[in-house]
Amino acid sequence: MADKEKPGNAFVETVKTIVYALLIAGIFRTLFFQPFWIPSGSMKETLLIGDFLFVNKMAYGYSYASCPSLMLPNIGIEVDAEDVCGFFDGDNTRLIGGEPERGDVVVFRHPVSGRDYIKRLIGLPGDTVQVKQGVIHINGDPVKLEQDGTFEEEMTAQGPQRLRPRCENGPLGEGGTCIKSRKIETLPNGVSYPVLNIGNQQSDNTGLYTVPAGHYFFMGDNRDNSADSRLAQQVGGVGFVPYENLIGRADRIMFSSAGRSMLFFWTWRGDRFFKAVE
Repeated sequence: MADKEKPGNAFVETVKTIVYALLIAGIFRTLFFQPFWIPSGSMKETLLIGDFLFVNKMAYGYSYASCPSLMLPNIGIEVDAEDVCGFFDGDNTRLIGGEPERGDVVVFRHPVSGRDYIKRLIGLPGDTVQVKQGVIHINGDPVKLEQDGTFEEEMTAQGPQRLRPRCENGPLGEGGTCIKSRKIETLPNGVSYPVLNIGNQQSDNTGLYTVPAGHYFFMGDNRDNSADSRLAQQVGGVGFVPYENLIGRADRIMFSSAGRSMLFFWTWRGDRFFKAVE
């Protein structure tokens, strides 16, 4: 008759299994794909609050920003990528570096706060970028814009943060139809995507930006509801983003939920499962 496994040995084996699983998950997340939940509406309608995607880290190579952060301030856990891999920081280079393309939807580290942001790449190093009456001008030339109807959504709290949308058709009561003007924007390299408008505001007319070497200029597709490169880092924007701060490219939505929790299956958006990010 075989000897029974001792309780102490079983516990040690369980701990080892958990440690190995965490190590494998950490390596996978660091080198290949990082999960990312969309927390806000700055990239509507390309990305909606509650979309879940994996960020392709292989697209641009690796830097200190490739190390995962673990931010759980409610329980006192705040492990930043710079705490783990900060020794790679400082030279604005990458290992096995790949160049991002204009129009890519990119996750990057905010140059000051270190928080992860997701925006669309508009300006490359050396470009001049200016917004005039809501139209982007790149190197002096306006990008192509075509009217494309409206984007509509329900006026209700969205996602775990219970954010409510801003609407072009004014303040609405609960359950009303929130409307934004929709246009198709086409960049000089032919990349096209929808952009939304809420109204005329200061960010629709900017100064002339010249993107420094080794940096990039980003904007959200929901133009009037995005803190992006149009605002300096010190006033709530992201300014110019260094090459080394890029984390990866958003390629595909894996899952989407319109509710407070992914467990609320009745709020799942089945039509967005495995949808390509364009």
